[in-house]
Amino acid sequence: MASDDQPTQEGGLYERRIGTPTTTDEVNGYWLFGFGVLLGLAGVVVFFLTDSATTTRGIGYALAALAPPFIMLGAVIRFPLRRTGTYLGYLGTAVSVLGVVWFVNIFPGGWSTTTGETTIIAVYGVGLFLIGLAGTVVPLLSDPVYEDYDRMRGEAAAATDAAEETTAELESTREELDATREELKSTESELATAREELTSTESDLEAAREERTAAEAAAASLRESKARFELFEDASGKPRWRLRHRNGNVIATSGQGYSSRGKAQQGLHSVRRNALGAGLLRIETPVAEAEAVADDDGPEPEDAAEPDVAVPSDDEEIASKATFELFEDAGGDWRWRLVHDNGNIISDSGEGYSSKSNAERALGRIREHVAAADYLQVDPTAFEMFRDVNGNWRWRLIHENGNILADSGEEYSSRSKARQGLDSVRSNAAEAALEVDGEETESGSSNAAFELYEDAAGEYRWRLRHDNGNIIADPGEGYASKSNARDAIGRIREYASEADVLDVGSAAFEIYEDAGGDWRWRLRHRNGNIVADSGEGYASRPNAVDGITSVKRNAPGAETETVDASE
Repeated sequence: MASDDQPTQEGGLYERRIGTPTTTDEVNGYWLFGFGVLLGLAGVVVFFLTDSATTTRGIGYALAALAPPFIMLGAVIRFPLRRTGTYLGYLGTAVSVLGVVWFVNIFPGGWSTTTGETTIIAVYGVGLFLIGLAGTVVPLLSDPVYEDYDRMRGEAAAATDAAEETTAELESTREELDATREELKSTESELATAREELTSTESDLEAAREERTAAEAAAASLRESKARFELFEDASGKPRWRLRHRNGNVIATSGQGYSSRGKAQQGLHSVRRNALGAGLLRIETPVAEAEAVADDDGPEPEDAAEPDVAVPSDDEEIASKATFELFEDAGGDWRWRLVHDNGNIISDSGEGYSSKSNAERALGRIREHVAAADYLQVDPTAFEMFRDVNGNWRWRLIHENGNILADSGEEYSSRSKARQGLDSVRSNAAEAALEVDGEETESGSSNAAFELYEDAAGEYRWRLRHDNGNIIADPGEGYASKSNARDAIGRIREYASEADVLDVGSAAFEIYEDAGGDWRWRLRHRNGNIVADSGEGYASRPNAVDGITSVKRNAPGAETETVDASE
């Protein structure tokens, strides 16, 4: 009897388009029937497209001849027959196919166009007869439904017993689930209690954290300084240092000149390291003796502090002898300038702003940063160390024309690591080898090499790679030609080892000599933007330093007024 097993793939094409099959043979029969129809159609198409008495015409005949056996077989196996009838249908199909294959082998040369080949036709006919016998006579001689009734009833009884066992197992599982649910409820209660305890603990921790934050803020306020050290050259060209309060007063100086800038920095660091914990010793010295000692020490430095070094309180207003003027220029942009009481313009914005409010915000940044800003000598290049917006440390090498020649190419987690990277560039750049497109064109004796290459955008770039594989510097921008990139590498080699270094807080002054030989300054924010410049050139670098000092003294407390630029 045909198989009564359900299809193994639920929701197949047959079930979705025709209906739910009762047996697998029902589905197979349908597809065999469709296959036979397609063979017949293919045979007709090949027949019309080929010439008579050719091999391809024979293939068309063969396809058409295969259609009836498969169509009949598809119909037969869909019947609920015993296996004997189904096998007989398969046998008839095989005999018919054998006759068709025989026909293809002898056509057209061995085929009689008038009488045909009786043997081949007989074989083909026998196959069709067997298929017809399986589909008509066998069902009349046997009744598989009644013969297999007892077997089917036994299978149904077995299925009922299995269902009852499954029901019992499900009931047992349901009881176990109920018990597990009760345990979960108990666990949830315990978790709720623990959560309440945790919330209470978090509240205690938050209170402790607030107390600690307040304590740290108090400690920070104690540590915060209202003054900053300045390194400068005196009139004789010797490096000195002085400690200047944010109100402009000099409250301490080095008292002597140093032979080099490095020794002046060492003296400065020694004061910073030892002053906080130093004790107080009162020395009772006769006046005459004191004057003699003073004479032996030499003349007092020109930049020595005045005797009155009182530090104003935070609420005390800083006196200013200058005024910020806001005005609209001929192009419709808003600008500002800092005008001294003597009429001199000691600083200006250096650029226009699209609105008055933007210019006022720029003034706010000047007041915020100018008092605490150090200054850096850009002659002709200098290094700046700064913190980016993410709080990480970086460095950049700037030229006196304002261009950034190189930067760190990566962020550092601490100032010391950024300084290590900077020092590595200073020590290796001058003697670094040069590789162009992966080939070394210039040899070097340092622990790094410049790599010149073309990026995906067609621009030329360089990078300085250490022997350990780390990239310790790159330009931050591309160049239009390879020669421009090589010129940039030459500038790095020339300037990096001798460039001055400054740690930039929020902003820093840069002192440089312009193309006309005048000295100028500009105030650069740590993000690289220039927020103010001198507005005029100075005859010497000390004069530019004096200009910075004047701005630092007068800008924080200067009032703002709006003026007409045409006046």
